Amino acid sequence: MSGTISKLTNPSAQLTMYSRQSPMRPLSRHWLTQRFSLSPAFHYDNKVIQRAKDAMKRQADAEYRPAAVAIALAERNGELQVLLTKRAMHLKHHPGQISFPGGKVENTDTDIVETAIREMEEEIGVTAKREDLLGTLAPLPTVSGYLVTPVIMFVDADYHPVIDSNEVDSLFEVPLAQFLRRDAITKQPFLVRGNTYHIYAMCFEQHLIWGVTAQILHALSQQLSLN
Repeated sequence: MSGTISKLTNPSAQLTMYSRQSPMRPLSRHWLTQRFSLSPAFHYDNKVIQRAKDAMKRQADAEYRPAAVAIALAERNGELQVLLTKRAMHLKHHPGQISFPGGKVENTDTDIVETAIREMEEEIGVTAKREDLLGTLAPLPTVSGYLVTPVIMFVDADYHPVIDSNEVDSLFEVPLAQFLRRDAITKQPFLVRGNTYHIYAMCFEQHLIWGVTAQILHALSQQLSLN
């Protein structure tokens, strides 16, 4: 799943850049397991939720379709890395956007966790076991009509990706600590279909991370905030 706005005029040019802060100390699997279990859940921005509800009112099918994304974390040298994908450029919806591996729930999936695990393996060839599950964030409704559940899981740092070129252009990693920096993910004005919206976004190296992906990462970062 990816950012929910399909038409965006030159997003990289619109993003307000910020000065980099000193990187935080590395975040380990042990640290995250303790921190996540002791942290109260963080609720999504009410304006984001309302936009999704308003969009659903304009659709003939007023029911959200359940979906899941995998927040996959690999630990290297005591530091957790978040796996992110760049969607294939030929896709009809959200081409080239940064997203988590994920997709809609299939009838054969036993639960939302299986959906996330299956989609990750299908898209990037990375596997996970249920015992490596950390937990989930609250489901997030999107303007495209999905109710997306982020599933947080650990994966082997020595994974060997197998990219499905029909869905994914590339796979890359970002240190989890990058998302937890103060004001790393901020609301930015985006011009969408002639209207200006304030949408969560951040830049990492050459990548623009925005929309649903940034909204989920912002919620996770607020839940784990060290500030």
